[in-house]
Amino acid sequence: MQMIKFVLLVFTLCQANAWVSPTSSSTKRASTKLGISIGKNYTPKWKKLETLADKEGISAPSEVGLTGQISVVFKQGDQTLQTVASVGDPIRDVASQAGQFIKYGCGKGECGTCQALCNGKYITPCTAVVPGNIADGEEYVIQVKEVKSKGRSSGKFYSVRSFIMGFYNNVLGMIGFVKDRRLARKNYNERIEYENMIAKIAAEKRAAREAAAKQQE
Repeated sequence: MQMIKFVLLVFTLCQANAWVSPTSSSTKRASTKLGISIGKNYTPKWKKLETLADKEGISAPSEVGLTGQISVVFKQGDQTLQTVASVGDPIRDVASQAGQFIKYGCGKGECGTCQALCNGKYITPCTAVVPGNIADGEEYVIQVKEVKSKGRSSGKFYSVRSFIMGFYNNVLGMIGFVKDRRLARKNYNERIEYENMIAKIAAEKRAAREAAAKQQE
C-alpha cells in the first residue's frame, strides 16, 4: 500500500511539472555548442529550407522556363504559391512544380488525405488533373488543407518522466491482475458450489426413486 501511495505521489509531481531532470541544463548547453536547437523554439529543417525561386528572387514562372496557358494558385493558410500549367497536367506535378507541400495517403483518391477545395468542390490532387473548362485569364485556385506539424523535437531516447510513468503503468497492471485473479477465484468457487448443489439434489432424487421402486416390489 505504501508503494502505491509513493507511485501516486510521484505521478502527481510529474503532472505538475515539478520533476526536473538533472541533465536537462547540461543537455541544453551541449546542444547549443553543437548548434542544435532543442526546446519550444525548435524549427524543423524542412521549414528553414528555401526553394530555388526564393533564393534567386524569381517571381514569375516564365523566368525559369515554365510554360502553360492556365494560371494555377495554391493557397494554404496565409501562404500563396502560383505557377502555370496546361490542360491535363496532373495536379500533383503542378503542386511539386510550385513548391506546394500536400500530404498524400493512398495515392488513389480514395482515402481523402490530400483532399483540397477548388471552386466550391473537393478534389483529390493525387489523381485530379487541370480541367479544360477554365476561361481565359481566370485563375485555377486550389485551397490546400493546412498540415499540423510538431515543432518540438526531443534529443533523448527516454526521459525520467517516461521511466516513472512506465513504472506507474506496470504497478497499475499488477494491481489489476491481482483484482482480476481474486474475482476469477470467487467466480470459480461459486460455480463449484452451484455444481455441488446440483449434484446433491440429483443424488437425493435418485435415492428417492430407488426407495420408491423397492417399496413397490
